[in-house]
Amino acid sequence: MAFELPALPYARDALAPHISSNTLDFHYGKHHQAYVTNLNKLLDGSPLAKKSLEDVILESAKDSSKAGVFNNAAQVWNHTFYWNSMKPGGGGAPKGDIADKIKADFGSTEKFVEEFKNAGATQFGSGWAWLVLDKGKLAVTKTPNADLPMAHGQTALLTMDVWEHAYYLDFQNRRPDYIATFLDKLVNWDFASKNLKAAH
Repeated sequence: MAFELPALPYARDALAPHISSNTLDFHYGKHHQAYVTNLNKLLDGSPLAKKSLEDVILESAKDSSKAGVFNNAAQVWNHTFYWNSMKPGGGGAPKGDIADKIKADFGSTEKFVEEFKNAGATQFGSGWAWLVLDKGKLAVTKTPNADLPMAHGQTALLTMDVWEHAYYLDFQNRRPDYIATFLDKLVNWDFASKNLKAAH
């Protein structure tokens, strides 16, 4: 069965004015759709076509001859995860279990924010900043291009896309402003909490 572009968890203009509907038209409507289309072409007639997206990612990650499959499958997964990592009226300090875990593992919310901003700002070229669960502890990581935590045995809780097409129409070359806006106005802590709970 062919993979399909998952529906956005909100309207295309719901993240405005921080992320415009124009950005989502291109980023979701064109870029994300292209990864889905390319993945289906690459998997046509392959035994992997019957597997889950996660299985396609993990199997193709181990085989360098399937780099194209991995890149497109991982980008389908990464983008779906990214849309859910944001919500209208999001941002601000975490609450509940995820806040307690952040304080326990980073020392403070401020320390987490500092590390997450740094990961996003220092990812050279295209990639992602992540909050992950690694062997029971929270950590901030960054990955280049399509790479993602599951390929390294980690559980993703939250991600921020730092490919230029994620922010260029709204922020031009001001990646640090986009990162600050993501944390202050957009981040979906409910989604991170749900992922943390599911991992235990």
